[in-house]
Amino acid sequence: MFWRGVVGYLPMNVVQGLVGFLSIVVFTRWLSPADFGVYALAFSAMSLAHTLVFTWIEAAMARFYAAEAVGGGRLADHFATLYRCWLLAALGFVAIGGAVIALCPGGGPVKLAVGAGLAAILARSLAKLNQERRRAAGDVRGAALMDMAQTLGGFALGFGLILAGLRGAAPIAGLGAAAAVVMIFLLPAELRRGAGGRFDAGRARRYAAYGLPVALSLIFALALATTDRFLLAAYLNPETVGVYQAGYSLANRTLDVMFIWLGAAGGPALIVALERGGGEALARAAREQAGLMLALALPASVGLALVARPLADVLVGPSLRQGAAQVTPWIAASALFAGLTTYYSHQAFTLGRRTGLLLFAMSLPAAANLAMNLALIPRMGLTGALVATTASYGLGLAVSILLGRLAQPLPLPLGALARTALAAALMGVVVASLPSLGGAFELALKAGVGALVYGIAAYGLDVAEIRSRGRRALALRARLAT
Repeated sequence: MFWRGVVGYLPMNVVQGLVGFLSIVVFTRWLSPADFGVYALAFSAMSLAHTLVFTWIEAAMARFYAAEAVGGGRLADHFATLYRCWLLAALGFVAIGGAVIALCPGGGPVKLAVGAGLAAILARSLAKLNQERRRAAGDVRGAALMDMAQTLGGFALGFGLILAGLRGAAPIAGLGAAAAVVMIFLLPAELRRGAGGRFDAGRARRYAAYGLPVALSLIFALALATTDRFLLAAYLNPETVGVYQAGYSLANRTLDVMFIWLGAAGGPALIVALERGGGEALARAAREQAGLMLALALPASVGLALVARPLADVLVGPSLRQGAAQVTPWIAASALFAGLTTYYSHQAFTLGRRTGLLLFAMSLPAAANLAMNLALIPRMGLTGALVATTASYGLGLAVSILLGRLAQPLPLPLGALARTALAAALMGVVVASLPSLGGAFELALKAGVGALVYGIAAYGLDVAEIRSRGRRALALRARLAT
């Protein structure tokens, strides 16, 4: 199931990566630094609100679908309960969100952008619920197509709204509009899955007991990712937030797309392995996934740090370019720690249904992040936010690994880590010795040479068992031929 997902979600991953970079190119040129900062703040507010209100329902859909299907449960009741919970949450969200927007003093671009984000949440949460059901059911093609439609549509509509004069609110409004269009076509069929089912209060309590700690832990995760922006805006100005967001997007978006791709395939595969094969099957699947994550993400993080300046020259608008190059190496390390935490070590808590421990595991780095940002930003400015973010994500990974042992032990692939780190280090030494020519030529030269050196080193060191898998595939082909 894992490798079918890896292959099936690859087009989605490619589209997300391309649109992510294209968004940086377009939005950093068509929005002023202040408007780009407003967009960053509003996107953070939208993510926080979505997670707080709706993510527990999405988490329950993802975790309990396989158990219902394998154990002979009533899927109709599963769907009926979750969609009734969504409707009640949506009614409360509309009432509270509308009141907040109405009562906030003044207007201005920030209020407009936040309002657009809150409006987008309803459509995006419904789409996410549908997508989690598809992922849990193994409908790789359907989940991937949904994601690609929203990604491409959100970018196109967002750019159109920028041209229409919506400024910092435009990219967020575009995301919501794209999700709404997708759900116009998909929602009727999805609701029919609950036909004949009934709302079960016991199920709802069980789903909430599982999902609410997940949502609150993600609130802490978002606090890790967004506290620095709000404090930079408070201590400095929106322009600095725009610079930070530009560099953050370069590094984080690259690695996040990679981890989302692997996580989309890996999370459901681990659940199925545990439900059907027990701890031994889970350990095999987890070790395989961890090795592949390290093999792809670690060299990507090192590579981003090495090409930060030419990458910013090519992708980021002139007014944000220099600052973005400063931010990128720090966020490359942060994104690596964050991805390994979210898409590997956190799986222990969801697999073991010990989401209370997950909440505790995220509270520690979130509190450390807030304390370090408050201490360092007034003294060091933008650099203080970068130091605080990187250190907090490193702490989060360490805490999650330790506490995850109490929920559902997952293997720690130290051998795979050592081999991958050595291959990435060899790549780094070679790329660092290349001349700094600037612009697209330097980016192409360093990226090409780095990929070649890492590929050779990875094959020689058998990173992610690439050489062993190749030999087994050739042997199997030879047997079939005879």
